This record gives sequence, structure tokens and C-alpha cells, in this order.
Amino acid sequence: MKWLFISYTVPSTPSRARVFIWRELKKLGAINYQTVWVLPYSKELLDKVQNLSKIIDNYGGQVLLFEGKILNRDEEIKILNEFVNARNKEYQEIIDKCEDFFKEISFEIERQNFIFAEVEENEEELEKLKAWLKKVEKRDFINAPLKKEAIEKLKKCTRLFDEFSKRVYKEAQKE
Repeated sequence: MKWLFISYTVPSTPSRARVFIWRELKKLGAINYQTVWVLPYSKELLDKVQNLSKIIDNYGGQVLLFEGKILNRDEEIKILNEFVNARNKEYQEIIDKCEDFFKEISFEIERQNFIFAEVEENEEELEKLKAWLKKVEKRDFINAPLKKEAIEKLKKCTRLFDEFSKRVYKEAQKE
């Protein structure tokens, strides 16, 4: 397998530079492995990392970007496992937020709080969950084990939301 390796330094101040670069690497799906950031090689990721390199230069930093193969199969397996763990953590967070969504819908039903404001609020939350899942899926090149569960939980959120919306509509028609 071909990989991208990124090593960089930036001045310690302002700290927002370090935080920004860290966030961008995480958004790409990179993992930090033994002081080097690692991504699977693709032309798209290479372009994005090269753009990030320019930003690092603008912050007064230095970048070493290289592509290659990992010569030790055991090390490559460790890196692949790091990617699995990183994506599974993200999927687990989505799963947990879906569980919170289920509780919120149940709570509103128990209270018989069938108002449009609740539909709107829950719709916004559902859209956030969908967008978040898309972001994680985009950086999940290994199809982490929890992906399927996260997708199923989100489908359940959508079904519950649709049922809740219909119930609110039905209640509004009685008024």
C-alpha cells in the first residue's frame, strides 16, 4: 500500500496555527504515528496536504511531505489498526449521539410536546448527525467495523423523526 507521510513544525506562537493544522489533518483522516502524520496515498489527499503545506509555510513553519511504502508488514498492520481505532471512535460518538436523539424523541412523546418548534429542533439535530456521518465516511478508507452500526442508528433516527413529525402534524390538525 502507498502512503503519505507528513512531518511539520510551526512556531509555538500563535497557538491557533498549531490547532488549525492539527484540525485540518484530523479532518483529512490522518493519524499521528510515531511523530509522523500518515494518510493513505491518493491524488486528492496529496493535493489537500500540499495546500496545507502552503498554509504551514505561511505560518512560518516547515513541512516534510513524502510518499512511500512501509517496509515492515507488522508496522503497516499497526498503522491500519490505528486508522480502524480512529474511525471507530468517531463512529461510536455518532452512535452515542443517535442514542441521545432517541431519548430526546421519547422524552418529547412522553411529555406530549407535539409542537412545530420541537420538529424544527430535532430536524436540525438529525441534519447535523447526517452531515457528521458523511464526513467520517469520507475519511474512512478502511470501512471500520462500527460504520455499519452508525449507518443503521442514523436510519433509525430518521424513521423516529419522521414518525414524530407526522404525529406533530396530526396533533396540529386537531387544533
